[in-house]
Amino acid sequence: MIEITHQYDASPEKVFDAFLTVDVARHFLFATATGEMTVAEIEPRVGGHFTFTERRPHMGDVRHVGHYLDIERPRRLVFNFGVPQFAPGASTVTIEIRAQGGGCELVLIAENMPAEHLEGVRDAWKRILAGLLPAYEGVHGAGWR
Repeated sequence: MIEITHQYDASPEKVFDAFLTVDVARHFLFATATGEMTVAEIEPRVGGHFTFTERRPHMGDVRHVGHYLDIERPRRLVFNFGVPQFAPGASTVTIEIRAQGGGCELVLIAENMPAEHLEGVRDAWKRILAGLLPAYEGVHGAGWR
């Protein structure tokens, strides 16, 4: 299990909505600075799915898929996701968002992943979360720069 906390100078609603708005999410969710997002699909409802496929140099198309398990705007989002070409199975991600001062605090907990991937997954989520607000400006993979 990993747990990451990130502070934002933005409302809980704006941070929450970034995860479920395809035009924003395509720039930070599973997006890298050198990749090109070729597929970004979101069905934002409990039981709905998402698919993000990014064409990455030296890796080809990397596909991330998952389903929404819980959606409670603007404070809680739970989904499972996996990268089928690299590992079978799926991890579960819980995102909790709380208003704090003039912004908010996001706590992300990722579970059900192999121990050998924990540090890489932790680093990836930190970069993903860092790219959330720049994604509103269309900056792709900002956390990876």
